[in-house]
Amino acid sequence: MSLGIVNGTIVTAVDGYPADLRIEAGRIAAIGAGVADTAAHTLDATGLLVLPGGIDAHTHFDLPTGGTVSADDFETGTRAAAFGGTTTCIDFATQSKGGTLQHALDTWSARAEGKACIDYGFHMILADVNPGSLAEMRAMVAAGISSFKLFMAYPGSLMSTDGEIFQAMQHAAACSALVQVHAENGSVIDLMVQQALAANHKAPVYHALTRPSTAEGEATQRAIALAEMAGAPLYVVHVSAEEAVDAIARARCHGGMILGETCPQYLFLSHDHYLDPGFEGAKYVMSPPLRPRHNADRLWQALQSDQLSVVATDHCPFNFRGQKDLGRDDFTKIPNGIPGVENRLQLLYHGGVAGKRFNLHRFVQLTATAPAKIFGLFPRKGTIAVGSDADLVLFDPAGRHLISAATHHMRVDYNPYEGLELQGRIVQVVSRGELIVDRGRWLGRAGHGQFLPRRSPAMP
Repeated sequence: MSLGIVNGTIVTAVDGYPADLRIEAGRIAAIGAGVADTAAHTLDATGLLVLPGGIDAHTHFDLPTGGTVSADDFETGTRAAAFGGTTTCIDFATQSKGGTLQHALDTWSARAEGKACIDYGFHMILADVNPGSLAEMRAMVAAGISSFKLFMAYPGSLMSTDGEIFQAMQHAAACSALVQVHAENGSVIDLMVQQALAANHKAPVYHALTRPSTAEGEATQRAIALAEMAGAPLYVVHVSAEEAVDAIARARCHGGMILGETCPQYLFLSHDHYLDPGFEGAKYVMSPPLRPRHNADRLWQALQSDQLSVVATDHCPFNFRGQKDLGRDDFTKIPNGIPGVENRLQLLYHGGVAGKRFNLHRFVQLTATAPAKIFGLFPRKGTIAVGSDADLVLFDPAGRHLISAATHHMRVDYNPYEGLELQGRIVQVVSRGELIVDRGRWLGRAGHGQFLPRRSPAMP
């Protein structure tokens, strides 16, 4: 069935112009004046921007960790994403110690299939680097998993040695894949944590105090050096600290194949939240932690200048009551992560475009086009062009949106941005030609989302 969108202003990473759209069989069939005249159904976008659907390249739905499971599964999480204008998510399948990459992919595929409301893909977390898992990387790329994440933190569970990371980078380069790193100096952090506990420092603020920004900056520089030695591209996830940004900026300035991602929490929140009364600071426990407020200025500047390339969410929500409070007497037992998949586009529009830090084209680049290119989905996703999937957001730039846990769609009992009123409002969301969000009403369905096998990454 055909769908038309009329009277809107189309905005991509490079263009902005008034035009109509005709959608056939889930894809954009035509763009131009009058092309929607014969469509079976029509959406009137008068006064609205027509944007490519957002791509959140960093989510954790249905993730077991620390004796609990992240609050959003693939149904509730992707539905919340859709309400926020995101039409594609890339989640993380996690290899278990002693397990195969194929088993991890099968496990996460079973969690998503029949439940995802929007399209999805997977990165693969290499938690056990060994000859077998390294050999499997090529098969994963053939299956559409073209990015692999390694951890420089969490010794004893997820952390890989420098040698293991270097080997993974070599294998990734050989099979045209991309290595992502969680860059924190895990050995030093682990020692600082033990020292804090020995001194009976157990409040949430000590989560941040034992993970200093220098530990992130050092690990980022080390990851860059390993990537350069391996001749491999590198993507640094959830960059929070100015030291890490500076290391990425230097590498990019010298022609390094280095990409950096940050998240809205590091742009809008700060270390001060850990000082909230009582146990409230636990709501903001994540890794890396929130930084002093001046770091946000450096991150915004890096987004303006393309020193950072993507804004994702690292959406990993845990309820304050019943999950975060597992660590009431010991900050190390607080599940790490916060919600955000529903709020990313509007936060970035508010702070970036309405805040006059960058223009609409850069906004689209950061939220849709760059992740589509980097992770092998472009031009099927991430742009508005004939032949691309009809993943579209009708956006009111003059509208207002108040963030509140009382009205959000994420399955979590708090929102870290509670009470923040934003300029810019999601009006309608189309996923592969189907209207799934209509002025706050849910029209989508579990199982609509399709698995997206991804090609080898590109360096935009």
